[in-house]
Amino acid sequence: MSVSLILASASPRRADLLKRFGLPFTIEPADIDEQPIAGESGPALIRRVAREKAQAVRGQCPNHHVLGSDTGVLLDQAFMGKPASSDEAFQMLERLSGRSHEVSSAVCIITPEGDVLEAFATTTVWLATLPKTWIEAYVASGDPMDKAGAYAIQNEAGLFVSRIEGSYSNVVGLPLYETGQLLRRAGLWHPERLTLAKRAPV
Repeated sequence: MSVSLILASASPRRADLLKRFGLPFTIEPADIDEQPIAGESGPALIRRVAREKAQAVRGQCPNHHVLGSDTGVLLDQAFMGKPASSDEAFQMLERLSGRSHEVSSAVCIITPEGDVLEAFATTTVWLATLPKTWIEAYVASGDPMDKAGAYAIQNEAGLFVSRIEGSYSNVVGLPLYETGQLLRRAGLWHPERLTLAKRAPV
């Protein structure tokens, strides 16, 4: 039986992570304003954007389960979004260099009945002290430009991460455990039916 699940995100990283659950889904990116509201905290912004993504797509597809998610970087409680330019990407990475910061993700599933299921995850990430030449080379690669905090831990920037505390998948863009619990509550995913593909002996 097919599952009517829609991912309200254009992120290929989230799509790859969602595939781990073995559920069929389609992708319908949400077109919403992700700018913060005056006085809005970073965590509140992340939660709101995830919810509004799901709500926007559900308005077009009311008979489906819709999953929205958003990820942001917080440094000293200040929100860091995606860089708008190479210069901004360099500045972000320079600020993160040699320090710890938090990566938070919100996940929201809206069911066909209108139930809103939400979860939130935070991971602490430590970046090594980065020489300017390293930052320049990474920025020149173009990889930071569509990433919160101007880096992607699953790509070359992962070489600069000295330690993490919390969920790795959350830093990539979709916290697997929290997402799985929401999918289970929505009746879409059943961990007890999980079957792993047989692998040849190593």
